[in-house]
Amino acid sequence: MTAPMQTEKKAATGISQEEKIAYKVSLWSIAINVILVIIKMIAGFFAHSSAMISDAIHSASDILSTVVVIAGVNISNKQADNDHQYGHERMESIAALILAGMLLITSFMIGYSGLEKIFSDSSELVIPGKIALLAAIISILLKEGMFWYTIKAAKAIRSDALRADAWHHRSDALSSIGSLLGIGAAILGFPIFDPIASLLICLMIIKTAYDIAKDAISKLVDTACEEETISAMTAVALAQPGVLRVDSIKTRTFGSKFYVDIEISADGNLSLYEAHDIASNVHHSIEKEFPAAKHCMVHVNPYEEGEHLDD
Repeated sequence: MTAPMQTEKKAATGISQEEKIAYKVSLWSIAINVILVIIKMIAGFFAHSSAMISDAIHSASDILSTVVVIAGVNISNKQADNDHQYGHERMESIAALILAGMLLITSFMIGYSGLEKIFSDSSELVIPGKIALLAAIISILLKEGMFWYTIKAAKAIRSDALRADAWHHRSDALSSIGSLLGIGAAILGFPIFDPIASLLICLMIIKTAYDIAKDAISKLVDTACEEETISAMTAVALAQPGVLRVDSIKTRTFGSKFYVDIEISADGNLSLYEAHDIASNVHHSIEKEFPAAKHCMVHVNPYEEGEHLDD
């Protein structure tokens, strides 16, 4: 027995609150990154710092990644249609995968440039100017601030793409720390540390790309919800009048949301209407208590003492 299908939470016209939040954060991200690219490029050019130029390239990739985030959020919030009857939420995870791929390409470009300078004639290495240090400090402060601003919004609207973009900001802050250390060491008389900093930036970006891709893939292959969430849903189901036992509960992630399939036991002597009401209560209670539950499917079994579906 199944409960009625969940109605769409998004209005037929206009954009959702989630989209409004994502757009606002994304516009701020683009504005900050444009400013940082200009600052870093100017500082890297006049200070002759390969690490700062690498950092500027990383910030430039942030602008493109934010465009990917906007597209992912926009598509994932589209209503279900005949071709996609379960919705489009997985597009956010796909957007996160694209973002991870872009990060990898950026990291390889930066790493190649760093290696090229390390293995070049040491006499060609130039000690960078102090303006590069100031640019690195500004980048660290702005990008760390954008990380916390974006991750807060991502958690509020449960957006995989926005969360991936937040960690992109964090990777940029970390890369700027690497730039700061490398440039500082170069100014102290060790110019080799400037391109070495580029390699450290490369490795940090690869790690961020890996984490983003791992999370996105797990949400594309029907990974179950965390055990605490499953236990909490079981408790909600058992609290509904007429539910004598939860026989089984299965979950699968669907982008930033998840589906629930639950089997409960009720008195076998109940009428079809009574059993249906019990199933409806379970259905609506779980979707109310867990906003990320896209749909809860409920099946009712006749209760028999000592028997359990999972036994």
